[in-house]
Amino acid sequence: MSELSLNSLLAVPLAPLVGSIAAGLFGKTIGRRGAHLITILGVLISFIISAMTLHAVATEGARFNQTVYEWMTLGSLKMEVGFLVDGLTAMMMCVVTFVSLMVHIYTIGYMEEDPGYQRFFSYISLFTFSMLMLVMSNNLLQLFFGWEAVGLVSYLLIGFWFKKPTAIFANMKAFLVNRVGDFGFILGIGLILSYTGSLSYNEIFSKGSELAAMTLPKTDWSLITVICICLFIGAMGKSAQFPLHVWLPDSMEGPTPISALIHAATMVTAGIFMVSRMSPLFELSDAALNFILVIGSITALFMGFLGMIQNDIKRVVAYSTLSQLGYMTVALGVSAYNVALFHLMTHAFFKALLFLGAGSVIIGMHHDQDIRNMGGLWKYMKITWITSLIGSLALIGTPFFSGFYSKDSIIEAVHASHLPAAGFAYFAVIVGVFVTAFYSFRMYFLVFHGKEHFHHKPFPGEHDHHDDHGHDHTPHESPWVVTLPLILLAIPSVLIGYFTIQPELFGGFLKDAVTVNLAAHPAMEELAHEFHGATEMALHGFTTLPFFLALAGVVCAYVFYMVAPQIPAMFAKVLRPLIVIGENKYFLDWFNENVIAAGARLLGRGLWKVGDVTLIDGLIVNGSARLVGLIGSLVRLFQTGYLYHYALVMILGVFALMTWFAFMHH
Repeated sequence: MSELSLNSLLAVPLAPLVGSIAAGLFGKTIGRRGAHLITILGVLISFIISAMTLHAVATEGARFNQTVYEWMTLGSLKMEVGFLVDGLTAMMMCVVTFVSLMVHIYTIGYMEEDPGYQRFFSYISLFTFSMLMLVMSNNLLQLFFGWEAVGLVSYLLIGFWFKKPTAIFANMKAFLVNRVGDFGFILGIGLILSYTGSLSYNEIFSKGSELAAMTLPKTDWSLITVICICLFIGAMGKSAQFPLHVWLPDSMEGPTPISALIHAATMVTAGIFMVSRMSPLFELSDAALNFILVIGSITALFMGFLGMIQNDIKRVVAYSTLSQLGYMTVALGVSAYNVALFHLMTHAFFKALLFLGAGSVIIGMHHDQDIRNMGGLWKYMKITWITSLIGSLALIGTPFFSGFYSKDSIIEAVHASHLPAAGFAYFAVIVGVFVTAFYSFRMYFLVFHGKEHFHHKPFPGEHDHHDDHGHDHTPHESPWVVTLPLILLAIPSVLIGYFTIQPELFGGFLKDAVTVNLAAHPAMEELAHEFHGATEMALHGFTTLPFFLALAGVVCAYVFYMVAPQIPAMFAKVLRPLIVIGENKYFLDWFNENVIAAGARLLGRGLWKVGDVTLIDGLIVNGSARLVGLIGSLVRLFQTGYLYHYALVMILGVFALMTWFAFMHH
C-alpha cells in the first residue's frame, strides 16, 4: 500500500471513539466484559492500521495530506478536518496506540474491583481518540480540538474517583493550569490566522519568511518571536514545563493506568510534538528557541531534585517524567527536533513501563504507595521486579538500552549548540544524569531490595489503621493481564533505540516533517559527523562523562539506602532548609494559591460587588427596575468568582471576535 487510503486512516481515530461511546453510553447493557472487549478491540484495530501505515511510510515513502471534510468556510478561510501523514505522524500514531493498548489490557487487572469500570474504559478510549486527532491533523483548528479534548479527558481521569477531595482538587488544578497555557496557544494561533489568513500547516509554512519580516503592530517585537513564544506557552501547559508544571505531580491522584497513558507516554508529549510540527516557524526565531532552551533546562534539573525526596512511588515517577520532558524541551531549544522526538518515543515505552510497574507494586502492596513501607519485593513479584529494573536502566541511560541513545544524543546536541543559554543547559542536562540515576535507583532499591518493611509498615497510610489483620499480607505477583503489558513494554525499552536511531536522527524518516536551518543551528549536523552506528555509539558511551555520572548515581543510591541509611538521615538534618523548600515544591503552589488565585478571586468579587451590586442594582435599577434587574441577573451568572468560568467566557469571546473579524473582512 504505497498510497494510504483515507478510509483506513479514518478508522484509526474512529475505532477507539466507537469503543468509547459503546462503553460509556451502554456500559450497563454490555457489562464489564463487554466494555473491556469492545474498547480493546477498537484500540487494537487502531494499532494494527497505525503499524501498517508506519511500515508504508518508512519503507515505501508513502505520504498523505488531504481534507476529510469542511466544517465551515468564512470567505477564503477554510475550517476543516484533515489528515497529514508523514514520518512524524506515523511514529506518534504507533506510540499512542501501542501504549494505549497496553494500558487497556493492564486496566482489566488494575481496576478489577472498581465500580467505575465501564466509565474508565470509556474515558481511556476517548483519550486515545483525542490524541490521535491531535497528531494526525493537518491544520491548526483540528490540532486545537485534539489539544483541548485530551485536556478534558485528563481532567475526567484525574478526578476519576470523584468522591476523593484530593482528586477533585488535583483535576481542577490540572484544568486551570492548562487553561493558562492554552490561552497562550490560542493567541499564537490567532496571530498566525490574522497574518497568514490560513490555518493549514502547508500554507502557514510557505508564508514563514513573510512573517519573519514583520513586527507586532505598535511595538518593535518580531512577530514570529511573539507567535512562537505564544505557541510554546501552550506547550508549557501541556508538557508541564516550569512554571506551569505544578499540575503534573498532583495528577497522580488518578488511577495508575492513566498516569502511564497520559502523564508519561502521550498527552504530556503533545507540546513536544506541536513544537516539532511547527519547526519551520520556530527556526525563524532564535529568541524563541533560547526561551525554550532556558525553560527546558530549568525543568530538567530542578524537577529531578524534587524526585530525590519523594516517598510516594508514583510521585517519584511523576517527577522523573517532568525532568525527562525538560530534556525533550532542551532538545527542541537547540533545534534538534529529531532528537526530541526520538527521546519522546523511547521515553514513552520505558516510562509507561515504570508507571505500570509501580501500579503492579501498588496492587501487590494492597494499595499502599509509600516506598518506605516496601522492600525485598523481588522475591514475591519476579516479573514486576525484572521489568522495573529494565525500565530504570533505560531511564538512566545505560548503554545499549533505548534511553541511552536518545538521552546521550540530547547531551551531545546541547554541547554542539551556540545559543546564549546553551552553557547553562549543558550543565543542567549533565547534572540531571546523576540526579536521575540517584532517584530512580533510590526507588528501585527501597521497593525491591533490602529489609521487608511491609509486615509492620513504619509509615501507615490512611487505609491501614482500621485493618487489624493488615500486617500479615504478603505481596504476590499480579495477574497476567498486568504482567503481559509489562513484558511487552520492556522489549522496546531495551531494543527500540538500537534499531531506530539511524533512520530517525540521520536518515530520511523525518526529513519532510521537520525543518532545520542548519546554517544557523548546526547541532544536528555535528551529531551526524560523530555518529558511526548504534553499536559504536553504545561502546563509546561506556567511556563518557554521562555514563560515569549515572553509575555514580546508582552507587550513591545503593550506599545511602542499602548499606548506610544513616547517611541520608544525616543529610536530612543538615540540609533541612533545602528539604523544606523541596517538600513545598519551591513554594510555587503556595504562590499560585495565595497570590494568583487570590488576585483572580478579588477581581471576580470586585466585578460582582462594584459592577453588579453598586452600579447596576444601586444606580440604575430604581430608574428602570425591570430591564436592569434582568441584565443584573444575567451578569451575575458570569461573575461567579470561578476562574474556569472566566476562562470559558474568555475563549468564547475570542471565538466570537474571530468570527466577527472574519465576516467584517469579507
